[in-house]
Amino acid sequence: MNTFVIALILFAVTYVLLFTLPKYRAYVALGSAVVFTIWLSFICGDVEYSILDSIKGIDFNVLMMIAGTMGIVTLFIESKAPMLIADVMLSKFKSVKTAIVAMAFLSGIVSAFVDNVATVLMIAPIALAVCRKQNMSPLFPIIAIAVSSNLQGAATLVGDTTSILLGGHLGMTFFDFFVFKGRPSIFWAVELGAALTLVILLWLFRKETAKLTLSDRTKVEDYVPSFLMGGVIVFLILASFLKAPAGGFWLGVYNHRNGIICMTLLIIGIVIDLIRRKNLDSLKLVLKEMDYQTILLLASLFVVIQGITSAGVIDKLANALASIGGNSLFLMYTIIVFVSVLVSAFVDNIPYTLTMLPVVAGVASAMSVDQTVLCFGLLIGATLGGNITPIGASANITGIGILRKEGYEVKARDFMKISVPFTLTAVLSGYLFIWLVWGIW
Repeated sequence: MNTFVIALILFAVTYVLLFTLPKYRAYVALGSAVVFTIWLSFICGDVEYSILDSIKGIDFNVLMMIAGTMGIVTLFIESKAPMLIADVMLSKFKSVKTAIVAMAFLSGIVSAFVDNVATVLMIAPIALAVCRKQNMSPLFPIIAIAVSSNLQGAATLVGDTTSILLGGHLGMTFFDFFVFKGRPSIFWAVELGAALTLVILLWLFRKETAKLTLSDRTKVEDYVPSFLMGGVIVFLILASFLKAPAGGFWLGVYNHRNGIICMTLLIIGIVIDLIRRKNLDSLKLVLKEMDYQTILLLASLFVVIQGITSAGVIDKLANALASIGGNSLFLMYTIIVFVSVLVSAFVDNIPYTLTMLPVVAGVASAMSVDQTVLCFGLLIGATLGGNITPIGASANITGIGILRKEGYEVKARDFMKISVPFTLTAVLSGYLFIWLVWGIW
């Protein structure tokens, strides 16, 4: 068997095991990463690959951002601020249904400006607090928050890594995501989907009609973690406006700026607490509550994706896609959107998007058309498609990790009860909007 077939088989086995062994996902992914690294580095002679290539495939910026935000969220929870926000929400809404949908909507708004994973880590504690007060399972509310964050992440340049890749490819600024070349841009396609998915969520949670239970409002004595949470949002937005240096050490810092921001704010929070309390309790708490399994799972999946990319799996898929579109722009656009949905439901959308952008540009050049409509279609499909499955997006994995820590194991069918109607609604509305605005003008 050739390298492509072996890589495809290993990849398929990995994802089957990830679905069938949810309690051991991190270890399955780690085992697969080790197998790919050993096979490509020492056994397979068709690909130039080394252990260093596997390490390079790990996005340490994402991992630092996750770890830093997890730590800040731990301090945030310890300060009882989420309980206070939960109390405020309970006082503003009449039923559990409206409170859940409001939290999902809040998740979407925040994720338009902050990474999806960071958003889930921020909003999930509020949802958990509401669910504890109402004595209800947080399973479906957390899933709703995760898929909502994935949807709105594509709305702005800073919302998601795939948006950053698209912006770099098309030379888009932050404001080009709102109006680009004199036309409504990707932001409005995403927001149309967001508005329609709120209706879907109201329907999915239609049976949660119980009235909210009001109680004495929680008192918060330490607001430093709340300021740190706000600092994450502000500094990540400001960091998006920085220009990349030419090279060297500062380019490395620039490429890891989001992770550095989150870790720095976490360290500041721990140091302030150390000075105030004169003990290491906050540091011990952060280390104890860190979700190491989620971090291990994501790091391992980065290596697996690096492996199949090096083996040519994603590249061949992209080339096959480019060859079957013919001369029809509408057919090519449709193929890109819905194949991207299918692929990103199982494959991390970052390497897929990175690989497909030059292919899409080449197809547009061959067809003598503006590549914008195809690139926007790629972003809609690749970003929203990850919402379908529990492992299709980092935010989903993070949400499942939070639920696991609370004692809830998420089955694929439970996740897809919300994710499938949510995703289909968002994809179809975005698909139609982009075509009407960019395809037929």
